[in-house]
Amino acid sequence: MTVRKNQATLTADEKRRFVAAVLELKRSGRYDAFVTTHNAFIMGDTDNGERTGHRSPSFLPWHRRFLLEFEQALQSVDASVALPYWDWSTNRTARASLWAPDFLGGTGRSVDGRVMDGPFAASTGNWPLTVRVDNRTYLRRSLGAGGRELPTRAEVESVLAMATYDTAPWNSASDGFRNHLEGWRGANLHNRVHVWVGGQMATGVSPNDPVFWLHHAYIDKLWAEWQRRHPGAGYLPTAGTPNVVDLHDTMKPWSDVTPADMLDHTAHYAFDTD
Repeated sequence: MTVRKNQATLTADEKRRFVAAVLELKRSGRYDAFVTTHNAFIMGDTDNGERTGHRSPSFLPWHRRFLLEFEQALQSVDASVALPYWDWSTNRTARASLWAPDFLGGTGRSVDGRVMDGPFAASTGNWPLTVRVDNRTYLRRSLGAGGRELPTRAEVESVLAMATYDTAPWNSASDGFRNHLEGWRGANLHNRVHVWVGGQMATGVSPNDPVFWLHHAYIDKLWAEWQRRHPGAGYLPTAGTPNVVDLHDTMKPWSDVTPADMLDHTAHYAFDTD
């Protein structure tokens, strides 16, 4: 069973193997396919008007499947690798260990945001950005420059306490756990982290920054925690909802994956705290 660990507890060898597997996916072209997929669904709209990946109830099961496929791609390179998660409610500064040169590298330089250290810096030649929103081909970050601090544990707890998964109108105006976790209302958890990292993380091509995977692995963990705390409160809506992925509807771009298929993470992996 794959066990996803807090990045703060990774050994030097586990960090090295994770980075090496990510770089190999990039070298082979497989990594950029994930960036393309995410960018296509960032606004949460498909060609028939259905909201899928963002601003909708399927935000969480969609990303759970997306991360699972990326983790399986990593494991095709190195079977020992699992996706680590970044608990940004605890590791809340630009000095946290994940930003060290031996792992993800640090913030970008002030003049243009270019990341200058670590394995994903442009100077290594190993991380050219080909799926992008502008002509800049280098990884950018501006850690903490977005105005707001990273979410606190108290803010996380306030969202985990919500007893309903989602509510009408099933979008960025909805109340309930999903939208508060996604960040369009209330504590603004997920969205705020993207803005705090800055650079490509604040755009539709956010997977260009490998921290995307660690951030979303923690979002996925928070969903799993919410599921444990509220065992009687399942995915909503269940059926008959226009332009929204119901419990048993397929989620684009997959032809055979529904939210119901992704409710139990333990069918695929465990967290170190499970």
